[in-house]
Amino acid sequence: MAANTNFLDIKRENFKEAPPAERVQNWLEYQKLLPAFKLQQQASRCMDCGTPFCQMGTVLQSGTSGCPLYNLIPEWNQLVNEGKWHEAYLRLAKTNNFPEFTSRACPAPCEGSCTAGLASDPVTIKSIEKAIIDKAFQEGWVTPRQPKLKTGKKIAVIGSGPAGLTAADDLNQAGHSVTIYEKADRFGGLLMYGIPNMKLDKNSVERRIELLKAEGIQFIGSTEIGKDISLEELQTAYDAVLLCIGAEKPRELSIEGSHLKGIYAAMDYLTLSTKHYLNKSEEEPAISAKGKRVVVIGGGDTGADCVATAIRQGCKSVAQFGKYGQLSTTREAHNPWPENPQVFTLDYAYEEAKDVLGEDPRQYFIQTKAFIGNENGEVAALETIPFNRFDTSDAASRIWEAELVLIAIGFEGTVSENLSAIETRSNRIKTADNSYQTNVEGVFAAGDARRGQSLIVWAMQEGKKAAQEMEEFLFNKTVLA
Repeated sequence: MAANTNFLDIKRENFKEAPPAERVQNWLEYQKLLPAFKLQQQASRCMDCGTPFCQMGTVLQSGTSGCPLYNLIPEWNQLVNEGKWHEAYLRLAKTNNFPEFTSRACPAPCEGSCTAGLASDPVTIKSIEKAIIDKAFQEGWVTPRQPKLKTGKKIAVIGSGPAGLTAADDLNQAGHSVTIYEKADRFGGLLMYGIPNMKLDKNSVERRIELLKAEGIQFIGSTEIGKDISLEELQTAYDAVLLCIGAEKPRELSIEGSHLKGIYAAMDYLTLSTKHYLNKSEEEPAISAKGKRVVVIGGGDTGADCVATAIRQGCKSVAQFGKYGQLSTTREAHNPWPENPQVFTLDYAYEEAKDVLGEDPRQYFIQTKAFIGNENGEVAALETIPFNRFDTSDAASRIWEAELVLIAIGFEGTVSENLSAIETRSNRIKTADNSYQTNVEGVFAAGDARRGQSLIVWAMQEGKKAAQEMEEFLFNKTVLA
């Protein structure tokens, strides 16, 4: 690296962002890259550690630390620092199939375990990664790669989310004929419909899909396994099948009034909002926050995306309920490096709410006790109590008016009712220990369907490892190491 003390001498600079009041007027990506010379300075802050914890990819205290794709982060930081952008892209593409997705949709646990963060601020790994891949597309370095050989083997991948796309890409490059089946009308899974456009522009998803098509992968949309085509038919037509069907069954809040109109699962709301945007419809979305008081139940990233979407739709107000208290502004003793830091941040959605609506929408230690309806069977309010064991009396309850309630409390697991032959465990597809093989020979599973709800980088790692195991199944050897 350049100077050994750059991580101290050069201040960390994050993405540039459009002002909140300006960006809520549209659905465009709100993060902008720094100029190239600034990014080269930021890359020089990398310490080139003897043990690069940023790329270790493991779970510590139930949280992700480092990059599960084992990206060669110090190496491409060095190359960016030297202005060798093409070489940096080649190093990035060596481990990461789709950096344009991870650099936008991943929460960057690599930065949480960056060694520079011990004495200063961590390196801006995510923005450098985004700069590398965006420049690669701009310069025309990302082109269709034709497999060097064809094996004659046919593989079906069910689901076009990050796990399915990653596995399909690796298997196609190994020479197999790959077909992806997707039940939605567009490809990309949660990349397409689960993440709002202002975080991940759908042009980026569609551009990659077109590249994969040009490389020989077949895409079949609006086709659900178990309804439109059976698993048995796929087993007959293909040498192996990979299930990457996600974990999209939402957790339900089974309390009084949960049947009322105006209460929706967060992912249904986000999906319909994105479809409305992509279809360029002039009518109101099927679920709209326009002019309504909105309550989001659940304190995670999906809830934040609901807040940002509701603001763009012109909500009257928005509140987000969380079970736990506000995080500390600094690492606490029970959350040491290199664990992913659990600290208070003002995410994009909350910054927008403060600027546009006048306050941070997050409410802490809140438990919803009941939904209250009007004479039309529509939700009109929520009754809450503090989420602690010390005060659950009626005196501590509170009524919140709301015409739209979005449930963002996570997912129970995969929806596999139409795959009766496949064994499940804890609402996930069951596989052999340290394996991606299901109970049905030749049928594999990867991603959230196998692992449970997780980060995009874990889904992609699952896709890569499942592809390797499928290679071993087909040929008793692998070329995907």
